[in-house]
Amino acid sequence: MPYRLLKLFVALAAYGLSMAMMLQSHYGLMPWDVLHQGISLQGGWPMGRVTVAVSFAVLLAWIPIRQKPGFGTICNAILIGLTFDAVLEPLGQLVAGAGPAMRMALLGGGIVLNGAATAAYLGADFGAGPRDGLMTGLVRRTGRSVRLVRTLIEGSVLATGYLLGGTLGAGTLLYMLLIGPLIQLMLPWFQRPSPAPRVIPATEPPAEQPGPAIR
Repeated sequence: MPYRLLKLFVALAAYGLSMAMMLQSHYGLMPWDVLHQGISLQGGWPMGRVTVAVSFAVLLAWIPIRQKPGFGTICNAILIGLTFDAVLEPLGQLVAGAGPAMRMALLGGGIVLNGAATAAYLGADFGAGPRDGLMTGLVRRTGRSVRLVRTLIEGSVLATGYLLGGTLGAGTLLYMLLIGPLIQLMLPWFQRPSPAPRVIPATEPPAEQPGPAIR
């Protein structure tokens, strides 16, 4: 349990950092962050706090589809956005004036870190995140494929965020192409090992007593 908790909290902090890295690259954001940024620009609120607010709004959508949150779900809703707000300004100062090569490295590192953070979060096994839980709940309730439901959800938030002024760029497309394979590659690194099957030694049959001699 302590190891799983450590993995959970490190994964959520890394996820928030990966969001900040993608934003500071100025090459585009992941689909949900396009929405978060768009709402932030329209309302004047810090983007991390918008992320937290949207997470809890998504959790309200779990109620009609009877999806139950776990401990990790609530931690996810709170910690990712707070981490993003905490690291965004220091990271921006660190990479201020960076050229295209540095920005591309920031984008690539952000995508890879996001894949690792997602895999570690899933490996901690404390419950789905708000957005993934919405997807799996809708798949279960509607009987539609994961691909269709995820495409509809992310397409909707991406279009809405773009209309609100969110950053849509080559990094967004690159993220959508790479994040699935990256998570699939990294997930075995972070999954809990299955307990070894208990081997019960076979009981040796009692030694046969010699019968009477045959004459």
